[in-house]
Amino acid sequence: MEPNPSNESKKITDLEKNYKNLENKTFTTNQGLKVNDTNNSLKSGERGSTLLEDFLLREKITSFDHERIPERIVHARGSAAHGYFELYNSIEQYSKAGIFTDINRITPVFVRFSTVAGSKGSPDLARDVRGFAVKFYTEEGTWDLVGNNMPIFFIQDAMKFPDLIHSVKPEPNREIPQAASAHDTFYDFVSHTTETLHNHIWVMSDRAIPRSFRMMEGFGIHTFRLINNKGDSHFVKFHWKPKLGVHSVTWDEAVKINGADSDFHRRDLWDAIEAGHYPEWELGIQIVPQEDEFKFEFDLLDPTKLIPEEMVPVQIIGKMTLNKNPENFFAETEQVAFLPGHIVPGIDFTNDPLLQGRLFSYRDTQLSRLGGPNFHQIPINRPIVPSHNNQRDGMMQTEIVKGQTAYFPNSLTGGCPHLAKIAEGGFHSYEERIDAKKIRNRSESFNDHFSQPALFYRSLAHWEKQHIADAYTFELGKCNHDYIKERMLWLISQIDNTLATQVAKGLGLEIPKTIEQPINHAIGADAEIDKQQPPKKKIYLEVAPTLSQANTKFESIESRKVAVLVSDGFSMKNFKNMVDVLEKEGAVIKLIAPHGGQVICDENIKHKVDAAIMTTESVLFDALYIPGGIKSIEKLKTEGKFIKFINEAFMHCKAIAADGDGEDLINKTFVSDFKDDIAVLINQKAESFVNALAKHRNWERMDNVKHIPV
Repeated sequence: MEPNPSNESKKITDLEKNYKNLENKTFTTNQGLKVNDTNNSLKSGERGSTLLEDFLLREKITSFDHERIPERIVHARGSAAHGYFELYNSIEQYSKAGIFTDINRITPVFVRFSTVAGSKGSPDLARDVRGFAVKFYTEEGTWDLVGNNMPIFFIQDAMKFPDLIHSVKPEPNREIPQAASAHDTFYDFVSHTTETLHNHIWVMSDRAIPRSFRMMEGFGIHTFRLINNKGDSHFVKFHWKPKLGVHSVTWDEAVKINGADSDFHRRDLWDAIEAGHYPEWELGIQIVPQEDEFKFEFDLLDPTKLIPEEMVPVQIIGKMTLNKNPENFFAETEQVAFLPGHIVPGIDFTNDPLLQGRLFSYRDTQLSRLGGPNFHQIPINRPIVPSHNNQRDGMMQTEIVKGQTAYFPNSLTGGCPHLAKIAEGGFHSYEERIDAKKIRNRSESFNDHFSQPALFYRSLAHWEKQHIADAYTFELGKCNHDYIKERMLWLISQIDNTLATQVAKGLGLEIPKTIEQPINHAIGADAEIDKQQPPKKKIYLEVAPTLSQANTKFESIESRKVAVLVSDGFSMKNFKNMVDVLEKEGAVIKLIAPHGGQVICDENIKHKVDAAIMTTESVLFDALYIPGGIKSIEKLKTEGKFIKFINEAFMHCKAIAADGDGEDLINKTFVSDFKDDIAVLINQKAESFVNALAKHRNWERMDNVKHIPV
């Protein structure tokens, strides 16, 4: 259908009105002060720490932090669980923190997983970054490792965080779309802010739609410091490696899961813990000696960069297990407050400008969300060690603090509470030498915006690359303005031209040879533009296999959900042989029948139905099994949704097994044309089905299912 010229004219008119409304309006503070740079915080040198005096940063962040009450502005949709952390090996050569040196400790933890962009009522399977925040209740105080399921972030400086979130949130004039990045304002921002491209291509990948919270990695994102007893500093990046491997769903599944069960991830975490399938992650660290700070072709302080594991291997040092669900969602999951500024002796910060801003922003946000400065007294936020200081009163005060003095020094109470010596565990910041000018700028070493997105894309399996191309095509296809799409196509071509060509074909557009605007607007009005432009991509590593989910763990089927399609008269012998093996390996069996209640097998035994076919969907399961039994199969063949159920599972590359007469049901589906598929098992041993299920998906099937209608 040809576009309506009058509609195109109206769009242009609307754009002109927007520009006219802002004509001659200069950026100012809330007090009318003209602003020269709203992209960079004030630092002690280009790579120095952010300064407390930066009133522009504090005004911008404070306004942003208090936009929502009481729902979190970001990470509103969350799920959580209790557990514990145990250390495998002491790393006292790097850190003096007790949690990293005492192998006899069992440290309690509380972990919250979340989406970022959506509201509290949004669905679980949005294409989005997932928050991965861990609160360690250590014997030296609380340590919060507040990260995501992706190792990098969108922006390099906290000054840009309100802009990022405002662009991805529902557009303010119409409050749509919810929990989605596929709209003009987000891509307008991304296409002007090229530092976002690395995290953005991760969001276009399968990492943005995990199969389960239990099957995704976690990262501390920033480069932190570890400090040992000698005062020596090592740079560190933190990694959480799931014992079940890293697995995702397809976008088609995600859309359907959101309709079939919008609480899919929340329910999955809760049910796994209740069933005793306790989620586990191993904690890993990447260590870079202080003297190697500048040895890489990227900057360690840049939060949009990762350190490839092929360059600095991850050392596994401990394990976290989640073994208890919250007793009250609001009191625990909703009221928990994570702050990057919660650290313990042996852990310290770097001058990462995004981290520096987070140290202010997170506490500021909690003041609104939790009613005042005493949120640490809420049970879920209380440390396991007592706290003593001269802070008093305030909203939500629950402690009755006794005594005459609330100041230091004093003599009336014997100088108590007294200060702790460093040797007694008193916190001591790393003594980093600073000799620099105060400056609102960004280091040129942060300017490489194409090399790591290109490395990520080169490292993926062919099916992962196809999913990224499909995601870009879908997301940009939702944008209304061609010039935004074309600017994005040019940027994608700088990452990988083949990828850009594929996306351009899907959009029906050409990749522009140049783009009109300067390609990096994350600078101040007077900055030297040439110095801030991203250079062409570098190849310092051809591929990094650890970035691909094709190389994750494929060992366990514990907690994997298998749909068993049955009706009255199903084969008990086949069913028992298969289920005994599956349950021994930890799989979860669900009987799907034409109706609810009970079904009776061919040995006249009653079995409880877990779901009637009209109340469930194949996308909620990891695999399916058909035990056969002629009476059962004849009934299933008359129900169209069972045929759709099988076809859809096949299209999503899942393992399918059938025994005996179950093959007759397979023959009614598209699957009958692909019986040589390695994950379609007809009358084979149960162990073969286990092996196929452990592989998560038969992604090689993708080429065969592209054109199958479901």
